[in-house]
Amino acid sequence: MKFDELFDEVGGFGRFQVFILLILCSPTLIVPWNFLLHNFLSAVPTHHCHLTAQELLNLTQEDRLLAGIPQEEDGSLSACKMYSMPQFHIINETISEYNQSVIISCQNGWDYNQTQFISTLATEWDLVCEKRSLNQAATSLFFVGVMLGALLLGYLSDKFGRRKILLLALLCTALFGMLSSFSTSYMMFAVTRLLCGVSLSGISIISITLSVEWTDVEHRTLVAILSSLIWSAGNMLLALLAYLIRDWRWLLFTVTTPSMVAASLCWWIPESARWLLANGKTELAQASLLKCTRVNTRNTCDPGLSIETLQKAVDTDGPDKQYSFWDIVKTPQIRKLTFYSGIVWTGVSFSYYAISFSISGFGLDLYLTHFIYGAIEVPAKLLSYLLLDRVGRRRCQGWFLIVTALLMTFKLLIPKDQHIVELVLVTLAKGFSEAAFTTAFLYTAELFPTVVREIGLGYTSFLARLAASLIPMIKMLDIFWLSLPQILFITFTASSGAVAFLLPETTNIPLPETIDDVEYPRYRDAINSTRAAIRRKLAKKPENEEKAENSEEDQC
Repeated sequence: MKFDELFDEVGGFGRFQVFILLILCSPTLIVPWNFLLHNFLSAVPTHHCHLTAQELLNLTQEDRLLAGIPQEEDGSLSACKMYSMPQFHIINETISEYNQSVIISCQNGWDYNQTQFISTLATEWDLVCEKRSLNQAATSLFFVGVMLGALLLGYLSDKFGRRKILLLALLCTALFGMLSSFSTSYMMFAVTRLLCGVSLSGISIISITLSVEWTDVEHRTLVAILSSLIWSAGNMLLALLAYLIRDWRWLLFTVTTPSMVAASLCWWIPESARWLLANGKTELAQASLLKCTRVNTRNTCDPGLSIETLQKAVDTDGPDKQYSFWDIVKTPQIRKLTFYSGIVWTGVSFSYYAISFSISGFGLDLYLTHFIYGAIEVPAKLLSYLLLDRVGRRRCQGWFLIVTALLMTFKLLIPKDQHIVELVLVTLAKGFSEAAFTTAFLYTAELFPTVVREIGLGYTSFLARLAASLIPMIKMLDIFWLSLPQILFITFTASSGAVAFLLPETTNIPLPETIDDVEYPRYRDAINSTRAAIRRKLAKKPENEEKAENSEEDQC
């Protein structure tokens, strides 16, 4: 677009863009703390029924449990059952008869092992055994909030501006996060956590949009990867925070209150010049671009930022044109983008969160496994950076998902006692799934035009969070067949990888500004070629004119 050509004049990537990226690091760091927090918040420590029978009080702890708690087939004590009457014959071989006790559900609550956790949601409200689904629902409800926030805040961001809605999202995250940490009931926690998810969704999609819209074509991949690396740093840091803070209330309070600090920093971020021009706010866009020019130390005498020039930089339907979700399905090409990208994002979310929420069962410490999952994202994103511009967005998106599905399949086929091999395969799958997620954010931001970019990202993020909210429910299908959840995840991941090849390529292509730029790409390309030819012709000036211009620039 002509805006990208004008962007080169003011500095498409310089100190101004670095300043924006540094400020956006703070909200980007906070998001993974909350998205993956339920690995620790909803953890279920080992537990058994609380025994109150008076005749058991004089026994040792080991004998008390043997006489009061039945054993499972593997020899472990039952977590949800107890004897109606103590079975002393189990611990005293001299007694040959036993009473007519029956196995019943826990009657007096549970005793929890506090070696690893001081408290979690499960221990706070006894969300175990028959109430196990409520513990899983806490995670699902959070992602329902993220899902709703993607639609709501994506729409509001396109209507009222990126910066305002980002500030609102950060302040609401801090407010609802603190309310969640002081919840007096499960219902209060569920509602406030859902609202916290709504706010966090806005932080996630608006941060990447601001980064991409303030960067030129050449550096878009670099900016997207750097933003994604901050996510990985936050992911690894969460393992340390959870290790140091074993009480769920203080852990939740710790990861949400920094949103207030991030909001104070983001106050200094300028509004997207692309959004301002697309919405007819030319004077505000001119002020932002002039500031960018000064900070990047470009030619400040005549940067070509007159009101007339800026009004021609982006073709719009007028400042009074209001865009809605109907605009991403109304016309044929946009409708294809919406349909295919939605499937891709669903597969990306299924693969990423299905692996991220499975950090136990590998014979390693819970915190160490989470740290390894975060650490593997770094080389995966560096691989993305090397491939995205060389291979292209479309191929990277498709093959990252397909390789993830293959690794998950290999993990499913190996024997269950091969914990090291299983961990290696899952870790590699986690890396490729993160590479697919990183690509999806950048790719989608490049596919949708500026006037509906946040709406498009909100829609795709909505489907991704819907998939994430379903993961705890799908995992409960293992009661019918142990491998059924994994087979479902693998199938959809591979299918979405294949669908990615139906999307258009966007590598080294200027960002589309209007819906017509997507609907009529040949017409747009012809106009761009004509403009480029005119510029080359005007650039061929006599040597004396060039010298005169250079002297004027020196004086400036």
